[in-house]
Amino acid sequence: MARRRVLLLLAYLGSLGYHKAYGIDVYTEKEHVTAREFEEAILSCIYKVKKETSIRVEWKKVRSSGVSFVYYNRTFVGNFTGRAEMWNSNIRLRNVTRQDAGKYRCEISAATEQGQDAAETEVSLSVLVPPALPVCVVPSSAMSGTVTELRCKENEGFPASKYRWYRNGIALLESTESRRGKKWRASYTMNTTTGTLLFNPVSNNDTGEYYCEAANGIGPPKKCLVKRMQVDDLNVGGIIAAVVIVSLIIASCGLGVYYAQTKGYFSKRNSSEKKNSKPSILQNKSVSILHQQSSRRANSYNCFLKVKTQASVEIHLATAVTYKAG
Repeated sequence: MARRRVLLLLAYLGSLGYHKAYGIDVYTEKEHVTAREFEEAILSCIYKVKKETSIRVEWKKVRSSGVSFVYYNRTFVGNFTGRAEMWNSNIRLRNVTRQDAGKYRCEISAATEQGQDAAETEVSLSVLVPPALPVCVVPSSAMSGTVTELRCKENEGFPASKYRWYRNGIALLESTESRRGKKWRASYTMNTTTGTLLFNPVSNNDTGEYYCEAANGIGPPKKCLVKRMQVDDLNVGGIIAAVVIVSLIIASCGLGVYYAQTKGYFSKRNSSEKKNSKPSILQNKSVSILHQQSSRRANSYNCFLKVKTQASVEIHLATAVTYKAG
């Protein structure tokens, strides 16, 4: 029976993060400590020695880049000064910040009959931080039938936030959720971990006012500003009309050049006129031809079409035309 009690005691001490060196027993009552930001945390370190002797207590913070002192030579170091105090060998840390999160090591050393002896234990500190205002990316307009993605993200909260999207003030359900007890197929895919809302494809029914909410259970949820997304159909008629108008303008320029050529405006005297400093400009009520460059076999011209509307607004259009001198 006594042996069983000893085994249970050893198992209990092991669960407490118990470490033993010759003459010194060191353990912590809580290996994983969590605290809200700007509140306080207790880092536990308990030691026992077989004989009364002088004890030295040191605390260090363990990082991937190395180890730094927290408490050394009976004094707190760095930004722990003024907001940390020792309770025996425990640390009471006030006004905890997210920079305090990490792993801490308590080292106890003492002089023994065999010389200097030491033991240690470790404590991890996690700082809980509420989410910040998320940043939402919502396109103001989208074309029906295309793939459209809305994004939401915040990087302050710990643990990491989960995201939910709202349209016109109503929460959008995940595709795995049921509506009124029945399964349904959503027209979108919402990722609560990354904060994306994907429409593949988007339709006119998806027009509305959107915002995203970030929550991690620490403090109240935070949401971004409401943004409207307008989904419109592709205006095929307008595109065809624009193409026709441009084609007519180019054809008009070509006909203007052809007309000028048939009237004999382009002659061999262009070579002599080219010596003049001023460019050759041919006057016409609706067409002006500006000579740019010439060669033995072909000449290139820019066609400037000037159209005067009823509202007395002049519209200038240009195209390049090449013809063979003959």
